[in-house]
Amino acid sequence: MSSLIEGRTGKWEVVIGLETHAQIIAKSKLFSGAATAFGAEPNTQVSPIDAAFPGMLPVINRHCVEQAVKTGLGLDAEINRESVFARKNYFYPDLPAGYQISQYELPIVGRGKLTLDMPDGSTREVGITRLHLEQDAGKSLHDQHPTQTYVDLNRAGIGLMEIVSEPDLRSAEEAGIYVRKLRSILRYLGTCDGNMEEGSLRCDCNVSVRRLGEPLGTRCEIKNLNSVRFVMQAIEVEARRQIELIEAGGAVEQQTRLFDSARGETRPMRSKEHAHDYRYFPDPDLLPLVLDEAWIEALRAQLPELPDAKKARFVAEYGLRPEDTDVLVAERATAEYFERVARSNGKSRDAKAAAYWVIGDLFGALNKQGRGIEEAPITPEQLGALLDLIADGTISGRIAKDVFAEMIETGIDAAAIVEKKGLRQMSDTGAIEAAVDAALAAHPAQVAQYHANPKVLGFFVGQVMKATGGKANPALVNELLKRKLVQSS
Repeated sequence: MSSLIEGRTGKWEVVIGLETHAQIIAKSKLFSGAATAFGAEPNTQVSPIDAAFPGMLPVINRHCVEQAVKTGLGLDAEINRESVFARKNYFYPDLPAGYQISQYELPIVGRGKLTLDMPDGSTREVGITRLHLEQDAGKSLHDQHPTQTYVDLNRAGIGLMEIVSEPDLRSAEEAGIYVRKLRSILRYLGTCDGNMEEGSLRCDCNVSVRRLGEPLGTRCEIKNLNSVRFVMQAIEVEARRQIELIEAGGAVEQQTRLFDSARGETRPMRSKEHAHDYRYFPDPDLLPLVLDEAWIEALRAQLPELPDAKKARFVAEYGLRPEDTDVLVAERATAEYFERVARSNGKSRDAKAAAYWVIGDLFGALNKQGRGIEEAPITPEQLGALLDLIADGTISGRIAKDVFAEMIETGIDAAAIVEKKGLRQMSDTGAIEAAVDAALAAHPAQVAQYHANPKVLGFFVGQVMKATGGKANPALVNELLKRKLVQSS
């Protein structure tokens, strides 16, 4: 799969690194006890520490540290036994202290990796440079007043994990796969909800271009992208901008830029700062963070089965196709729903049939309703019971589709719907044979065509199913038709 971009003067390679800001799932902020609930009235979740009142001292939130370590372990990364908080100095109206408490030279998590599952079935490993803890800033609101900017400090001090990738990505598509995979791992771990619309997962994209074999080009950073689609669009737009600029004889200036999705362009925000511009220094109010080895290993033991391991198990244990497994393991809730369909009520079912119904019929119904699988109107046990009725011959696969539709609509169990509507499959050989004989007698021309065109069998199956209201056992129908059509020759 080529990721090169064709320019006016030849082919160009795009080099991409992502900085992902993941809001930690925690009830209180990184250094204060203020709440973190989304959607509260402006400035109602602000402590004196968040507002940087004089004399206030930050205290580290132990739970946020646990969440960062769990995330590092989930990314197969080094957990640094000692890390240091630093002050990153810059001035903005929604940063009351005039500095952000972050980590710089000694982050809590070091190098790790993330494996991408590519569309062609191959895998790509992307390096993780680091994960560090930092507090979020507040929010400036520019659309509340015609001439003034309002400031909401509810987000000020919320705990973030900044996860920095190596510049290993080579296309917008790979970047999209990376963000989706990282989001999936965070959600499996329960360390970030991954809700990009609410701002709890945001991406900064570092983009540069070069000709193959040449050194890395000058990069530009595109800030605060809040959807996978925007990440991919911004990378494509920025890469094309840089190529056209260089081919016209210009040079790329290192900048921080914003992506305008309406216009499909990136715009300069400021010249790119360097580390010395932020005047980092260790925070004098916070001691170095020292982690106990036994505590780290206890957290490792609590980790759930993550997407890559779950995918390998689903393929080996259930015999599923890798492409189906990719869909099932993308979200932990989906994987758990599938396994409960495949195994519930003391039964082990046909896993391939379970996957077919979850990926096809259930997903289709949920998409129409605009629901996630956590809001599914039927339980996995109910769907499993429907599969049991198909497997034991109580209803046909076609009737099952109608039963499923009513289950989604009403939440009623499959067995109750089947009994109420008299949908039990007809397995009486005599009754089915009578319907077969009637169909053959009514269509002598098609009977004559059968030997030249065996596909005519499907026509007769349809006639018999129509005559029996779809209740005839399809296997018996096919068996009887084939025998009688051969006899008619």
